[in-house]
Amino acid sequence: MDETNTVPDAFCTERIRFRQLRSQNIVHRLRDRETGVRHRTPQHAVRELYQNVYPNLTVVNVERPPCYLRKFSPDGKYLIAFSSDQAALEIYEYQGCAAAGELLSNWDDTELMVDYERHGYSNIVRGKIFDQLFKLKHVVNLENHEKHLNRECSLFTNDGRYVIVGAASYIPEENRPNFYELYTNNEVIKPTIGCPLEDYTLYIIDMHFGRISHSRDFRVDKIILSHNQGVYLYNNTLAILSIHHQSMYIFSIADGTFFPERTIGRFCSGEDERCYMNAFVLERGTTPPPPRAFREPAINSLKHRILVYLFRAARSQVESGEDKLALRKFYRRFDEYKDLRMWKMQLLDDDLLLIKYAHEDVVTMKIHEPNSQHSMFVVYHIWDMQIIAVYNNQSTQLLDLYENFCDSFRNASHNHRTPFTCSPSNNLYSRLLHTRFKQTIIGARGGNEVEATKRILAQLPISAQSYTSSPYLDLGLFSYDDKWVSAMERPKACAEFPIRFYARDSGLLKFRIYAGMGHQITPHPGIRRLVAFIFHPTEPFAISVQRINTDYIANFHLRHVPSRFELGERDVQE
Repeated sequence: MDETNTVPDAFCTERIRFRQLRSQNIVHRLRDRETGVRHRTPQHAVRELYQNVYPNLTVVNVERPPCYLRKFSPDGKYLIAFSSDQAALEIYEYQGCAAAGELLSNWDDTELMVDYERHGYSNIVRGKIFDQLFKLKHVVNLENHEKHLNRECSLFTNDGRYVIVGAASYIPEENRPNFYELYTNNEVIKPTIGCPLEDYTLYIIDMHFGRISHSRDFRVDKIILSHNQGVYLYNNTLAILSIHHQSMYIFSIADGTFFPERTIGRFCSGEDERCYMNAFVLERGTTPPPPRAFREPAINSLKHRILVYLFRAARSQVESGEDKLALRKFYRRFDEYKDLRMWKMQLLDDDLLLIKYAHEDVVTMKIHEPNSQHSMFVVYHIWDMQIIAVYNNQSTQLLDLYENFCDSFRNASHNHRTPFTCSPSNNLYSRLLHTRFKQTIIGARGGNEVEATKRILAQLPISAQSYTSSPYLDLGLFSYDDKWVSAMERPKACAEFPIRFYARDSGLLKFRIYAGMGHQITPHPGIRRLVAFIFHPTEPFAISVQRINTDYIANFHLRHVPSRFELGERDVQE
């Protein structure tokens, strides 16, 4: 019998072929980057090297000055922080991970440094590492000590020299504003307990010289400074949304100075105001004083343009035969459109504004689930004073624009320090996470495509400078659980176990980040703890700040290469 026929057909004689991984050697990758081999784009080649250089050491509970650490500048040279009384801005100069090399020279290959011994080596490192990595350069004090800086508000200019911060102060009862300061037009929102009025000041801080370059006051107003929701900076154009007065202030920033350009709200320009005043002259033949703005029957200029756009869109649908009842629907919802109020906004570029309108109860935070309510998105051209488009929060057309042009909404590619950003519109893995989130909402109880569209569009408008450019959060390079950390700079739930980062091309575990207290026992384990991450834009360094009751615990995650020599051998050589 032939030997080849002795093997039954039920068994497979072929061996499993293992996938051949690319070389993980840093020398080989440096050579490939130099020659440009096996890379689609030069930006991807530059960032791919971060898979070999990563933060492999966590120092738990670092001793730091009594301040609130905020953010790195776009160029990574400075770290800004707010003083404990929120009356001063502290500017630290970042020295780089190598500045702590001598301090960590006696540490072994362990990736977690926890203070087990009161007078041990780890305690010495914990007390000195902040001063090694950061040098205090300037402390900028406010002119008015009654105002408190909002520690979640900061906007950097493109050149990295100036930072815009905001301060607010409560209006005392003995200095209440008069009636005409409160009600400046007929769309003013009435102040409530959840939406109190305050006096605001925006400062431009020169980080090179440590001084206040310019400031701008906004009295008796409501501007949401937290997470930059009410202020937006694009290039040299600054937009500020007044919730109370239902107006937007457009400024240009030049040489650290605010230059007012336009106020949009009751009037869209000075030409609108002149036309409005001339209407009284033509009607009465004289120049009598116009009626008070809070009681005038006329519709505000911006709202009037929106209503005209909606009317023309409905009329074109009727004329084209697309919807014969479009005009009836417009008339039926006319009062609803008229009662909408500006809630959020963002600059799409130097000319276009994306404005989100919602009901007054949503704007004043009387409703606990605002994203489930009806809202409307308006794209407005600042200088041409034209409405470009209007979408509701169920628009599939706006959803397609957001999914395919996500970078235009984030303005991430605008910064020269972030040439290769990660978003659903340019990254396969980020798009996969977005699709999974969308399908989860559709498949949930009571979920459907309309509800998924509303949940996704609830992210718009996106706050300015709210996404980090760190390569370690690039889903094209690393795989990690976005439940515990993400590119969006928002506090996350603190995990009890380390966050693992795997290389995307090989699937190998590269490093872990311990955001909590390490192996130490944390107080009140039943309390939900949040942690905020501050990633350096280019270097393998990150800060995780965890709040426990009234205390803030900061962990440093940095790159450390263990020394070849032990302490005894070094002493002998010396």
